[in-house]
Amino acid sequence: MTVLRDYAATVSQPPLDDTVRPRRFDEMVGPDGSLRPAWKPLAELAVGLTAHDLYRVDGDIVRMLADEGVTYGRPGERPGPWRLDPVPLLVDAPTWAPLEVGLAQRTELLNALLVDLYGEQRVLRERVVPAPVVLGHPGFVRAMAGARMADSHPLIFSATDVGRDGEGGWRAVADRTQAPSGIGYAMENRRVLSRVLPELYRESGLHRMEPYFWALRSALMQAAPTDTADPRVVVLTPGTHSETAYDQAFVASTLGFPLVEGSDLVVRDGWVYLRQARGRLERVDVILRRVDAAWSDPLELRGESQLGVVGLTEAARRGRVRVVNPIGAGVLENPALMPYLPAACELLLGEPLLLDSAETWWCGEAAGLEAVLDAFASDPELRLTGIDGEDAGLAGLPRSEVVQRLLATPHRYVGQRTPVLSQVPTWRAGSARPRPVTLRTFTVRYGSAYRPLVGGMANVLDELTGRSSASKDVWVLKADPADIDQGLSGVLAATPGRAAPVAAPRVLEDLFWTGRYAERAEDLLRVLLVTHAVAEDYRTRPRTAGGTSLEVLLASQARLAGRVHADLDEEFRSVLLDADRVGGVGHSIASLRDALAGVRDQLSTDTWRAFGVIDRAVELLEGTRYSHQIAESAGRHLTGLLSLQGSTANMMQDEGWRLLSAGRLLERALQLCHLLVGTTTERRGLDVDRAVLGAVLEAAESGVTHRRRFRGYVRPAGVLDLLLLDPDNPRSLLHCLVQLRGHLAHLPGSTGSTRPERLLENLLSEVEAQEVSSLVAIGGADRPLLTEFLETMLDRLTTLADAIADHYLAVGPPPRPLNSLAVLESLPLEPVTGTIPIITDDMERPPGIPPRTPRGGSRPGGGERP
Repeated sequence: MTVLRDYAATVSQPPLDDTVRPRRFDEMVGPDGSLRPAWKPLAELAVGLTAHDLYRVDGDIVRMLADEGVTYGRPGERPGPWRLDPVPLLVDAPTWAPLEVGLAQRTELLNALLVDLYGEQRVLRERVVPAPVVLGHPGFVRAMAGARMADSHPLIFSATDVGRDGEGGWRAVADRTQAPSGIGYAMENRRVLSRVLPELYRESGLHRMEPYFWALRSALMQAAPTDTADPRVVVLTPGTHSETAYDQAFVASTLGFPLVEGSDLVVRDGWVYLRQARGRLERVDVILRRVDAAWSDPLELRGESQLGVVGLTEAARRGRVRVVNPIGAGVLENPALMPYLPAACELLLGEPLLLDSAETWWCGEAAGLEAVLDAFASDPELRLTGIDGEDAGLAGLPRSEVVQRLLATPHRYVGQRTPVLSQVPTWRAGSARPRPVTLRTFTVRYGSAYRPLVGGMANVLDELTGRSSASKDVWVLKADPADIDQGLSGVLAATPGRAAPVAAPRVLEDLFWTGRYAERAEDLLRVLLVTHAVAEDYRTRPRTAGGTSLEVLLASQARLAGRVHADLDEEFRSVLLDADRVGGVGHSIASLRDALAGVRDQLSTDTWRAFGVIDRAVELLEGTRYSHQIAESAGRHLTGLLSLQGSTANMMQDEGWRLLSAGRLLERALQLCHLLVGTTTERRGLDVDRAVLGAVLEAAESGVTHRRRFRGYVRPAGVLDLLLLDPDNPRSLLHCLVQLRGHLAHLPGSTGSTRPERLLENLLSEVEAQEVSSLVAIGGADRPLLTEFLETMLDRLTTLADAIADHYLAVGPPPRPLNSLAVLESLPLEPVTGTIPIITDDMERPPGIPPRTPRGGSRPGGGERP
């Protein structure tokens, strides 16, 4: 039997004991064992999938997601691979229609409630909603209370988690209005599944998602203040350490808006500006906020935050920038609001609530507390949380202590009975198994109405923990093949104008260090490959000159990548894989990945496929001790880096590309000088010198050119002429400096007389003045003039690197917490009476966001990124 046919036969059997647990609604199979209407048109293709087919599809999905660098981390955990189940969730048009209407109305209600809570507060005055439910919630931002909303619909974009109960009815489980996440993952799921199941995708007749992103882009641009002709929209992210960093970068890239961090923005005279290179400022009109409200403004909210923008709250109050969603919208995520939404809907909209919520009781009311206490011991579906949606420290506590806490501060807690969620076929260990599922839906204010996304992202839940174990793509089928995708036609951006490129100093710095780390890793790999080849040759023929040449190359490698292990293979593994070994390949690649993550929204997916190649090269060495696999793994590392170089070569040749290229050229010159210092400054005998020089040429990727030019005759003068002074060799020192001069000259901040340009001209003059015959002159066993020249080059190249960073990448001092004692002591405050509470820097940070620390450690070849 095929996998899904086997699943249908299994779930259609009656349960062993209906009294133990209510039967779940199955999304694929009806009670009589027949397929649901959504599955019937695809029965032949979908139900015909064998275990072999799904194994292949699942493997393709894992590889594609890894190649594109799709990650997710639960709050407080390090991001890991994103998981997508190969079997989509299918919903037919008649089933979807009432949910779509209910979602639109629910978002309209949440918007009206948001306006009311920060305005007239009718729901509080008329006791429709108890005041402690709102005023006691951390998402209610008092700094925004009474503020004039930019318009009557401040809620632009929201998400709602829904599930189906035992009868197949839709119920809302949670609302997400603070900084809704997941739409990027939903689109990525669709892209991947359409490629691994192309026949099923083509035949399904589902709604495509692309028009919805066009509508979202248009809605954000139309949200700008009315006096703005060409609005600038940015996506504010907490940074690369966020658990949903991929989702944020995907949305920014797809919408065509810059992804910025708090340090990229500044408030001047009540207006928000985007920092540009060399101190220029560009006004920002709309901010799609992915930073929680409490961390958005260290001036008026959490003073220890380094993620927000100082003064953002005041700029939003004045209506000079539109924040989507508004600061304070997080109060709508309060689960304690759910029992009161039907009455609020009648009051604010004058109509009944169409989409029911999961049964919820606020313990601050006597009836709610009594219901929760009665059901607590006997109802396994009852879940206790705080009004902020967290478990409030109740998990794992004995019942007596939980009851004690509920009675002590009942207003802080909510009891919610999770519906018996519907189940879907989920691929696990060679078979499709039923697992409960929820659906994250998205709604945007487009034009004059709220428009839900026809589709979404399903979360497959672990039955034991209740946490998401995988995601699913959601295919909503069209009622008629001629129906317009998403019901949207003629969606255009608010303005056809060409947006100015973003050259924020942080972005330019990331690109500069991308070039440096990429070149550093590539050069180290070439040295490692050559050294490994010499070592293998020495093991085969230990009496040849290879022994001494191996010592020379290992000494050079140690200069580049630290101390050498006694065991050669262990040394090679350490240089290649150890991400904590400063100066090694592993550390350089980890730093490269970190730098690229900061500019992910500006890169194509080809960039991340290079890391997929590298990750599989790392896996090659896991659990094996064979020496030849070290070279194989290093070669695949190099292939990944070369593909990365090819993808960056196709970037727009703007300021960022030039700084990336400058970083690469500068690092190449530094690494070349280090290699030559360790290998060519000392005489070791004719045979050893010949072997060492041959290895140097291969490591510098100049062996073929040297053999054709000098017909295989290897001598120091020819090698140094090719690697130091040849203007046509892209690996030579002179060529790197000449090309670097061209890139610096094209940067906007260059005048011909800046310090980096002056230093570079002096370097070029000194290199051009060298004579090879002088450099190879012998003084005892050494070449003193060559040693002096190379050491001088290293010092001056390092100085040039610092000068480039100071001139082109300067962003001022790093942000400091506004409640830092050093900052407070520096303020000219008048003495006051009473106690002033001081908030220390070690207080709670947002989930999943570790403290920002310098990427420290020095290494040969130009230092480490600060």
